[in-house]
Amino acid sequence: MVRICVLALIAVVAAAQDFSQVKIERAGAGYRFTEGPAWSHDGYLLFSDIPNDRLHKLVPGKGIELVREGTGGGNGNAIDEKGRVITCEGDSRRVTRRNAKGDVEVLAERFEGKRLNAPNDVVVRKDGNIYFTDPAFGKQDDTKELPFYGVYRITSKGELSVVARSDKRPNGIALSPNGRLLYVAGSDERVIRVYDLDRSGAATNERVLITGIDGVPDGLKTDEKGNIYVACRGIAIYTPGGQFIHMIELAEKPSNLVFGDGDLQGLFVTARGMLLHIRLDVKGWSSTQ
Repeated sequence: MVRICVLALIAVVAAAQDFSQVKIERAGAGYRFTEGPAWSHDGYLLFSDIPNDRLHKLVPGKGIELVREGTGGGNGNAIDEKGRVITCEGDSRRVTRRNAKGDVEVLAERFEGKRLNAPNDVVVRKDGNIYFTDPAFGKQDDTKELPFYGVYRITSKGELSVVARSDKRPNGIALSPNGRLLYVAGSDERVIRVYDLDRSGAATNERVLITGIDGVPDGLKTDEKGNIYVACRGIAIYTPGGQFIHMIELAEKPSNLVFGDGDLQGLFVTARGMLLHIRLDVKGWSSTQ
């Protein structure tokens, strides 16, 4: 009875956020399929245009510029505390890290002697642990070498290990604000799974936290309160305990999202050929802030 009351109180507090005045603005358009938004503590946003094989940069108030062509099918991106850009290259079937000089380091390319399927989304913890998903969609599934879809960890020393093997495809990935929980979207089952992370970054205790998601879950992010934001039919928001709070309706289906702006109260959303911007009354969480 006490537990039920506590959960109910958490839901009420979370639901107290005001979504009635949410204004959705178009920050960019004219792309083929946007993905992988990543916010830098230096005050800019990176995002991928997968079919055009390009990486773009948005500096608020200054517009969007092309950063790089030939990204290897760049999909999900993350920026670590040193400002290095970690990218899931779906076509090249690898995870890379690029520094400010443009030097590229391959972090993961093979597991158990076989090529990765098609790295999709990635998140980095403050201690340098990197986690990424490796599903395979469409033609990618026809050429995969591994007999499973995986969730992986790369340690700060560069060691690759598998967090989970499945016959169902993982997609978006995110961390809790304290870095002790790892969330993974299950696209085929329309669920969110969660794992406990220890101090070293090892994952245990896999369990399903959210079920019955409205639409196919893709990108994930958390805010400073631990609420979970899921790109699905719109942007679905859940409490840390997995209770539904609200759905932000969008004209286009979103693929991914990230908190940004100087105060981290801006939500940047990649949606088909567009980049959207939404101001919220809650701060997001970023591993580089």
